[in-house]
Amino acid sequence: MQALICGYYGKGNGGDEALLVSLLQMLPKKIKPIVLSNNPSQTRQRYGIETCPARSAFAILQAFQQSDIFIWGGGSLMQDVTSFASPFYYAALMGLAQQQGLKTVAWAQGIGPLKRPTTRWLTEQVLRGCTAVSVRDSQSATLVSQWDISPLIAPDPVWALESKPVQGLWDLPAPRVALNLRSHPQLTPQRLEVLTQALIDFQKATNAFILLVPFQASQDLAIARSISARLPQSHKIMTLDDPRELKGLFKGVEMTIGMRYHSLIMAGAEECRCFALSYDPKVSRLMQELNIPGWELAELPEDPNVISTAWLECYANGDALSSAQIHSLVDRALMHQELLKFVSDFETD
Repeated sequence: MQALICGYYGKGNGGDEALLVSLLQMLPKKIKPIVLSNNPSQTRQRYGIETCPARSAFAILQAFQQSDIFIWGGGSLMQDVTSFASPFYYAALMGLAQQQGLKTVAWAQGIGPLKRPTTRWLTEQVLRGCTAVSVRDSQSATLVSQWDISPLIAPDPVWALESKPVQGLWDLPAPRVALNLRSHPQLTPQRLEVLTQALIDFQKATNAFILLVPFQASQDLAIARSISARLPQSHKIMTLDDPRELKGLFKGVEMTIGMRYHSLIMAGAEECRCFALSYDPKVSRLMQELNIPGWELAELPEDPNVISTAWLECYANGDALSSAQIHSLVDRALMHQELLKFVSDFETD
C-alpha cells in the first residue's frame, strides 16, 4: 500500500521537517510513503524514502497513479495569510486525489486563518471529501465543525517526535538559553533592536551561554547573525538539519525564548522553560493552552529593561511543563497515529 504525502517539505523549515519525520514515525509499516518535496533529492537522502518533485505536474500525476492514499502531512497548509496561492495548491492536490478515488487524509492540520470566502469554501469542499480529518487545536476543530465535519482533535504530532542527542552540546558552558526569531513584518528593525538589547542585558545578569537557533535558514539565519555580532559574551549559532536533533537540543537548555510555533513545542516537550513572542494566532493559542508567558509581537514593550526583567523572572521562577503534562501531550499526540492506522485498515477492508 502506498501513500503520497504532501506538506511544506524540502524548504529547510525545521518545524515542517519535524512534522514529516513525526508522520513517518507514526505511519503503519504496511504503508510505503512517497513524499512530495521541494528538494526531492535532499529529502530522499535525509530520510531514506521515495520522493516526488512537488512542482512537477507530470511526476505528481504518476505518483497519484501508484498510490492508494493521499495525506496532507501536518501544519497550517490551508491558510491565506502568508500566501494566497498555497491553499489553492494544496486544495488542488487533495481534490485531484479524491477524483482519482484515493483515500484522503487531512492529518494534524492547523486550519486557518482563512480571511477570504473563496479559500474558506475551497477548504470546506476538500475536507468534506476526506476519509479522515485530524486537527491540532480547538480553534481549527471549531471552524471545521461549522461545516458538519467531526475531526479528531489531538496535540501537534511533534510532541511525540523521538529526539536525538546533539553532539558537543554538553561541552558548551552552562547554563544555556536558546533564542529563536524569524523574519516577519511584525519583527521590525526597531523591535529587533529592542530584543537584542534586552538579550544583552539578560546575558549580563545571568551569565548564560546563548544558543541562537535558526529553524529555517532563509528566514532566521540573518537575524541570528545580526544578534551574534552584538552579543559580548559567549554564544553560538546552532544550525541543525535533523529535526530529531533540533528537538534534542532543548534537552540541554534551561530556557527558550521562541517565536516559531515548533520551537516552543520542542522546548516544552524537553522540560525547558519557555517564553513566547507571538506573530501568529497558532502561537497565541499555544501560549493560552499551556500558560506560556510572553507577548504578542505587535505589543512588545519598547523598553529593553521591561523585556529583560520578564525574561529574568521566567528564568529564575518560571515553570517548565511537568512530566505528567508532557506525558499527556505525547499520549494524545499519538492519536494521530491511530488515525493513520484506521485509514490503512479501512483501505484493506
